Amino acid sequence: MSALDFKKSKLKPWLKKQWCIGKIDGQYIANMEEVLDFYDWPPKEGGARLCFDERPCQLLGEVIAALPMKAGKAKREDNEYSRNGTAVVLLAYDLDSGKRYIEVRERRTKKDYADFMQHLLEEHYANQTQVHIVQDNLNTHTFGAFYEHLPAPKARAMASKLTFHFTPKHGSWLNIAEIEFSALARQCLDRRIDNIEALSEQVLAWADERNKQSVKVHWSFTVDTAREKMATQYENVNKANVKSNN
Repeated sequence: MSALDFKKSKLKPWLKKQWCIGKIDGQYIANMEEVLDFYDWPPKEGGARLCFDERPCQLLGEVIAALPMKAGKAKREDNEYSRNGTAVVLLAYDLDSGKRYIEVRERRTKKDYADFMQHLLEEHYANQTQVHIVQDNLNTHTFGAFYEHLPAPKARAMASKLTFHFTPKHGSWLNIAEIEFSALARQCLDRRIDNIEALSEQVLAWADERNKQSVKVHWSFTVDTAREKMATQYENVNKANVKSNN
């Protein structure tokens, strides 16, 4: 194909997009509808509804100093950069208040997860009797992580207060925390940050400003919408199971 053919067909072979919705089976649909139903709950006194997720970040430094911004010209960076390791941003978003709580850590281990949840419950939800959390089914996101890194009475108290709602495998698009991470990537992480201290400072400043402005996510995808938009997938799952049972 010639360059002219590419122009005529508007093909852009150098671009590609990746999207993974996962295998749609009965369990996927069950988890999806459970999460969507949860989003439709009205606020309850003495209870809280949260979404939690984690995002890895590369720490990148400059090899050659960037040219400063000037009137009419953007800041210019050299192609070359140094890799200074990685960090992880942990984020919880409150569906009812619109507040987001965020931490930056070196890793996303069971200990990091347990520490984050303990701080979240004790500092922000100590007066709530029940806290519901949407999250993915990662092997660190378990009550067992509490018992492995906290005293048993504390672990039990946290487990009794929390109720988990798991998104389907490859169903992170159902987690509202992902919308917050998308905003974070565009507004804060679209630059080179070379150390974890600077990353933490900038991420916390982003969250504080977003909270001050009362930025709230408005979710409109419901169970009814899913059944309408994904009718073919629902039918295929049902037909496959009817066929296997005959």
